[in-house]
Amino acid sequence: MKSTVKYIIALFVAGFLFSSCKKVVDVDPSHTIDGDGFFNTVDEYDFALTGAYQRLKRNGLYGGVNGGSMFLSAADIAADNFYNGPNNLGNLNTAFRWNYTADNASVQGAWDDAYLVIQQANLSMRGIDRFATTDALKVNRIEGQARVIRALMHFELLRWWATDYDRNSTALGVPYVDKFDIEQMPARPTVKQTYDKLETDLKAARTMLSNTDRSIQSTTSTAGTARAYVDRMVCDALLARMYLYANELDSAIKYSTIVINARPLASASVFPLIWEDASTAEVIWSIKYQSGEPALAREVYQTSGDQLSWAPVDALLGLYDAGDIRGDIYWVSRNSRIVLGKYFAKSTASGNPDGVVDFKIFRTGEMYLIRSEAYARKTGMGTQALADLNALRTARNAATGNETGAALLTAIQTERRKELLMEGHRFFDIKRTTRTINRTQDCSTFCTLLPANRAWAFPVPQTEMLANPNMVQNPGY
Repeated sequence: MKSTVKYIIALFVAGFLFSSCKKVVDVDPSHTIDGDGFFNTVDEYDFALTGAYQRLKRNGLYGGVNGGSMFLSAADIAADNFYNGPNNLGNLNTAFRWNYTADNASVQGAWDDAYLVIQQANLSMRGIDRFATTDALKVNRIEGQARVIRALMHFELLRWWATDYDRNSTALGVPYVDKFDIEQMPARPTVKQTYDKLETDLKAARTMLSNTDRSIQSTTSTAGTARAYVDRMVCDALLARMYLYANELDSAIKYSTIVINARPLASASVFPLIWEDASTAEVIWSIKYQSGEPALAREVYQTSGDQLSWAPVDALLGLYDAGDIRGDIYWVSRNSRIVLGKYFAKSTASGNPDGVVDFKIFRTGEMYLIRSEAYARKTGMGTQALADLNALRTARNAATGNETGAALLTAIQTERRKELLMEGHRFFDIKRTTRTINRTQDCSTFCTLLPANRAWAFPVPQTEMLANPNMVQNPGY
């Protein structure tokens, strides 16, 4: 899209050999190459792909320096898990108040940053088919990863900007940009057409990633195999998530099962180590963060200065029973206050956390919840749904249950709220199940969001509306 891609004339690539099996994505892009021409070797495409990974840490996505990360934190802030803390700095207030407008910087940033990643992925594939005969397996590895990254960004955009998630919905989807062209001005397809493109990308990527020149997840450490890159398992996890949203339950069950069988749940003793990056058990894909990079979710609570911008509601804290290991991992006490500690990471010599931890985009815990919900929404599959739900509860040392029917569906959503806290899901879980957000703690304004409210979908940024005559705004903006 023109207003976004005009900023990507230059291609940024990492200053290290991406193909080395001893490296992970760990430095900022540092070189520029003219993006108007094609690359001359397959290795140059490999370098380009590194830039797509690095850009996932941009401010509007899963990282950021100012204003908060929309794709990581805003889904919890905009829902019902937090209220204004004593040191609220204004970060993500727009999401909390549901008063986003077309000229809002946070909305603009999320849109722009997602399409920057998409264009970087497109540049990583532009003309690569020229090497399909001589370097087919390497091409598969590069293009397969780029397609999944491109699909993930379009799916994230769909979650925020679409008003409906049904697989055959004729509501407006998001422009699916599948080529590098800074002059293109695409129209918005329907949600169905967006899903069609997503499915095409992911199915093609799945085939490619099944036949590559080398193992993609080859970097190892004391924590285990580093899940720093996209492989077929990541593709399957995204398919499972997408199909759950699209209400294609059989497919959601199929792909979540593939991942579950390949990547078991972490044991209760190992699960805490995941959040210190001391283990990659049940991690399917994580974005690597290095020393000196901004701490995750710091817009909620910052250890520096003990700044509590967003405090957890009592109703959320009360969901974790006494034995649930997640209660002690996700929440910590600081100065007699309960604050988010999920991303505190490792302790330093001084005893304070260093705040450097990888962001887990996909975990096996989510796959169990996807399969459990898909089973529960199918007639006669309640036994299987409960078995999956209790398997996750048992792994977390939480109390099991014997729910059925509507109570089972409610229990699954409750478990999603507990398990996937601050991993970018809560707002969308309420949205896709057509429920109402009801805030009751410390709430006098912005307390209720009804299913018909326009705020369930972001407005298209004003800059995009002005630059692209084919763009259509969301209803109500």
